[in-house]
Amino acid sequence: MKRMILSAVMLAGLCTALIAGKPVAQGKTYTALGDYRIEQLENPLVLNGKEMAGYIISYQNTDMKVTLAVEKTKKCKNYYVLSDNLSVMYVCNSQYLGVRCLGKELEAEGYKTSFEALNNDAYFHQKLITQGGNSDLTNSRLIAAYFPFLLKDQKSILAVK
Repeated sequence: MKRMILSAVMLAGLCTALIAGKPVAQGKTYTALGDYRIEQLENPLVLNGKEMAGYIISYQNTDMKVTLAVEKTKKCKNYYVLSDNLSVMYVCNSQYLGVRCLGKELEAEGYKTSFEALNNDAYFHQKLITQGGNSDLTNSRLIAAYFPFLLKDQKSILAVK
């Protein structure tokens, strides 16, 4: 019986390792959610009919997974941050990186910024996070670190340990 349980645990670990994406970055959020980890998805995401590079952001103290889709346009990059708790977008152009509410174009796919879950103070403080255009990796790290501050009730999504 012990061998069967051990085999099942090892098989589950192996499957998880094979399914998980390639780790790209990790760092601190200085919030109750703990440290973040960013993994790149192997296949592009399709959002609003467009293929985009995708990442999964996970946090140390919660089971919440955040999907980050990167849309490149001529003048800027849009980073769609999608989770069950809150969905927003960050816009990066040559002048700044800052948060925005999702537009109506994504409502048909079920994504909308929930103002009940949004911390308004943090939202207005994140309208300008940094100046100048950065790489996708730098912007992803900033988004992973700043996004938890937008959650009005972080305690409700913490994992019980």
